Parts: sequence; structure tokens; C-alpha cells
Amino acid sequence: MSAIADNLQAIRSRIAQAARLAGRSPDSVALLAVSKTKPLADIVAAAAAGQTAFGENYVQEGVEKVLATAVDRKLEWHFIGPLQSNKSRLVAEHFDWVHTIDRLKIAERLSAQRPANLPPLNVCVQVNVSGEASKSGCRPDETAALCRAVATLPGLRLRGLMTIPEPTDDPQAQRLPFRQLRDLHEQLRADGLPLDTLSMGMSHDLEAAIAEGATLVRIGTAIFGERNYA
Repeated sequence: MSAIADNLQAIRSRIAQAARLAGRSPDSVALLAVSKTKPLADIVAAAAAGQTAFGENYVQEGVEKVLATAVDRKLEWHFIGPLQSNKSRLVAEHFDWVHTIDRLKIAERLSAQRPANLPPLNVCVQVNVSGEASKSGCRPDETAALCRAVATLPGLRLRGLMTIPEPTDDPQAQRLPFRQLRDLHEQLRADGLPLDTLSMGMSHDLEAAIAEGATLVRIGTAIFGERNYA
């Protein structure tokens, strides 16, 4: 087995153990392999080990990988980076999911630009639960209105909420923002929005996220190794 296959096996074991500790089925947590900056060969190796869902942060790089893998295998592609208006068409045309909707203008562009021959684009609204000035995401008190507006757009299917909290090594502190997002998710569901996805948790805090109800964890470093941004 390749190192990537070994890493995937280890991550799946971590997810399963965390789910069981939370009284959940391991099948209730999906694994998104975050392949940004990584070469196509790493994606092929992960796909050969059974991984089907991949996340990209940069539009042009992501589209190149989508196109390069389209012929040989059916992979599911998630855009998980900040999205500028001038790049929205490429994302609407090539990706299956977008996790980073934080304003209505972007959602409207994605809806209008989604090709009619493709199913609606699955989207999550990104919430800045930590209130960090450097982070994208709408404020928690803005989330309900944005979700209701996104849910009406014909080219999109609103699936849930996503967050990237402030990093910390304290397991209890890790859980707090995830709990806030889960509470918001449950409130929106109670108000009638058909949400089924909580996109939260990464390599260093997936256990805390799963304990608080994550249905999808975004794992990069623990699968592909450290990134070189040079």
C-alpha cells in the first residue's frame, strides 16, 4: 500500500472511533480529502485507495484536477476556499459542492451560472462562529436570512453549514465553536430548512467536531502530508 493509502486507513479509523465514542455510526461522517496544492498523482493514489470526495481551495488548480480525472473515474469535487465573483462561473460549471457561501451575491451568481444539464450545486453557508476578522463567513445572526435566501435559488441545493474555527489544542475549547454551529443548524432545521450537512473538523480537531455532530470532516495534512506553498 502507498503512504497515502495507509494515511487514509488511519484517518478512517480515527473517524470511526470518534463516532463510536459519540454514540454515532461511523457511516454518519463523510471524509473529504483536501487535496489543495497536491499533485494529481496523490489524488490518483487516494482514489485507488477508495477515496471519492476531494476538496480544493483554489479555483484554477481545482478545475485542472477535475478535468484531468473526469475521464477515468467519477470523483466528487468540493470547493472549500474563498470565492471571488470573477471565478464563480468556473466553480458553477465544474464542482459538485461549494462550502463557502457567505453572501447572497455569490450564491446568486453560482445559481445563474450552473449549467442546466447538471444537477443543482450542493452548497453550505459558511459561518464565522469565532468572529475572527481574518476569517470568511457570515455572522451567526445573519445565517438564517442568508440560508432562507439561498434555499430559493433554482441552481443550488442548500445542504448545511460550514465553519473554520480559530485553532486551539485544547479539546474542550475545540468543541465550543462546533457546538455553536450544531445548535444553529438544529435551529434552522426546526424552522423548516432541509439541512443535512455540518461541514466541520480538520486533521487536528476532527474528534471534537464529530463529538459535536459533524457529518463531513475536511482532512488534508493527515492524508497527504504537510503542504509546500512555495
